[in-house]
Amino acid sequence: MAPGERAQERERERERERTVPRIRLDQPRMRRQRLLPEYDPEAFGRISERIARFLGTGRFLVWMTLTVVVWVLWNVFAPPSLRFDEYPFIFLTLALSLQASYAAPLILLAQNRQDDRDRVNLEQDRKQNERSIADTEYLTREIASLRMGLGEVATRDWIRSEFDDLLKEIDDRRVLFPAEQPARSDEADR
Repeated sequence: MAPGERAQERERERERERTVPRIRLDQPRMRRQRLLPEYDPEAFGRISERIARFLGTGRFLVWMTLTVVVWVLWNVFAPPSLRFDEYPFIFLTLALSLQASYAAPLILLAQNRQDDRDRVNLEQDRKQNERSIADTEYLTREIASLRMGLGEVATRDWIRSEFDDLLKEIDDRRVLFPAEQPARSDEADR
């Protein structure tokens, strides 16, 4: 390569470096734009649990029953110009199907969240039980060692019984060996 060509090649390389940004590993990447809106899964889960709790109440059943009864009565007895869903009640069936199609996944989501909470609680309970068992075993060993140690320690009752035995022994010796007469001189016996 000629020296002029090398200079041109270096210039092209510098130009490429200026146009292509370098990726730095010590800095976080820029967030990409998403097509779908972002949401907080915890907030969505809490809302779904509230809805699932409401769907499982008697209040929901009463309101649903009243809605269906009013719907049917309105579309049977109202003047024909005010009816919006004639006899086969196709719109009512569609509304109930739509409600069921949303209720089922919400209930499943709430159950999955409850399962996750139960699993965490079960794991915490298991760890607590393990700690309790370990503590109980430790205390049992400590009590056993204290009992063994106390077996060699003189207790108040044992000391009393020993004193009582000594007193009885002293009393028995007094009976066997009465008090001696005052000492006499043995000069006469010599």
